[in-house]
Amino acid sequence: MNRLGTLAAASIGLLLAIGTVARPVASAATLFSENFEDGTADGWTRSGGSWSVVTDGSRAYQQSGASTDARALVGGTWTDQAVQIRVKPGTFNGTGRHVAVLARAQNTSNYYYLGLSNTGSVVLGKRSGGGFSTLASAPAAVPTGTWQTLRLEAFGTTLKGFVNNVALVTASDGTFASGRVGAATYYASASFDDVQVTDVPGTGSPPPTDPPPTPGTCDTSGRPTGFASVNAWGQNGTTGGAGGPTVEVDTAAEFLAAIVRSGPVNICVRGMIALPGPMHDVASDKTIVGIGTASGFTGGGLNIGLPVDNAMTSPPANAVRNVIVRNLVFRDWADDAINVQMFSHHVWLDHNDLSHGFDGAIDIKRGSSYVTVSWNHTHNHTKNMLLGHDDGNSAQDTGRLKVSYHHNWFDQTPQRNPRVRFGEPVHVYNNYYLHNTDVGIACQAGSGCVVEGNYFENVEEPVSNHYAGPAGRCVARNNVYTGEEPGQPDCGGMVEEPRTYYNYTLDDPNNVRTIVMAGAGVGKI
Repeated sequence: MNRLGTLAAASIGLLLAIGTVARPVASAATLFSENFEDGTADGWTRSGGSWSVVTDGSRAYQQSGASTDARALVGGTWTDQAVQIRVKPGTFNGTGRHVAVLARAQNTSNYYYLGLSNTGSVVLGKRSGGGFSTLASAPAAVPTGTWQTLRLEAFGTTLKGFVNNVALVTASDGTFASGRVGAATYYASASFDDVQVTDVPGTGSPPPTDPPPTPGTCDTSGRPTGFASVNAWGQNGTTGGAGGPTVEVDTAAEFLAAIVRSGPVNICVRGMIALPGPMHDVASDKTIVGIGTASGFTGGGLNIGLPVDNAMTSPPANAVRNVIVRNLVFRDWADDAINVQMFSHHVWLDHNDLSHGFDGAIDIKRGSSYVTVSWNHTHNHTKNMLLGHDDGNSAQDTGRLKVSYHHNWFDQTPQRNPRVRFGEPVHVYNNYYLHNTDVGIACQAGSGCVVEGNYFENVEEPVSNHYAGPAGRCVARNNVYTGEEPGQPDCGGMVEEPRTYYNYTLDDPNNVRTIVMAGAGVGKI
């Protein structure tokens, strides 16, 4: 182990000996350093994962498991601190995973972190009580197998994050005033080396004025399966902006102008765009697609639908229709990330990554129908997906809310996966459910759910028609229930078959976990 202390006493003695009078200057005191060349990691406190000192060019501290949330802490309780560590990401297990350096750690569940995320971004965040909150983020290349230097500075309430000595993110937060430092992998593997902690900020280059463009292309060619493919309500399938012009946007002003244009438009989103909250109306005949793996929105969400009108109980001629939203990252939304309402129909929501928001990730309500929700990855969020406004909205919802949910990864989202009222048939198939602590699928208020071919892992209550409020009906068949304490379905009643509306082929439920983890989320279309 290679730890260095301060040399303050020796420096003062030298100044007195030579009689030099000098003006005070800022000098970094090295609080801690570690290069693991002695082959040990003594003093590190670990939680989760498989940690060991390995040879990776030089010796390094490696966390080799990619199926766990792992942290390692070291050092004293320091107030002002700049922690710098070289990091080499290994394998990412799913979308929205990160490897990180930690500052002001109270314990392994409460700290600030600077992470390299496989969404193609660097994230400055806070973990409090085990839950993650993004404070700032920026696009960044995150190649696996390549060393990068991360530095997280915490001085007063100011937090700054550097990648390879370039300042990319900054935020202000006063939750943690002091603490230890550390390294972390969130469902990823990585090697860490050359740890150095000082008590003054370092120097670095400012962020580039024009960041490099997000790699990738804008693919607007896909078409849905499930209810969004059905010929109904005067619309034959969902084609979005097909036949219209294609525009590329990278600012909020450009995006908000594009989504309200008349006629079909294909909108290609480049990079993360900060939208004002809460939600912004999307007009009919639009395809909105993110470029690469790090394009999307923070702060605001999308509203696909007319304004709320309780007196309207049948689909109006001007209902919003024919909208596609794909391959987008949604973070820190102020209301809903995506809201579909007021008899909107033929909507396809596909291959998106949604986490760390306020209210619903994807809510569909007030008579909307012929919607497919597919291949999305939702995580680090509680109020996940609502289908149906409330228990008293039968006038708008009965006989409607026909929605297909397939190949989504409900990744430790406690509830609303989805929570269903009145819709029938609601087809929930070939999804992967992981450790949903409240309930998986809740079928209430006269709804009818067909739940088949899904993979439930560590879900105590996978599907229920007695979850809360008036009961619904559900048919659960050909699902996998596994884990330490696998639950069983609580279902009953007759439900209209989805095959009345469309044909489909189920994947083997035993393979669904692997299929969904490999294919859900951004960068997979």
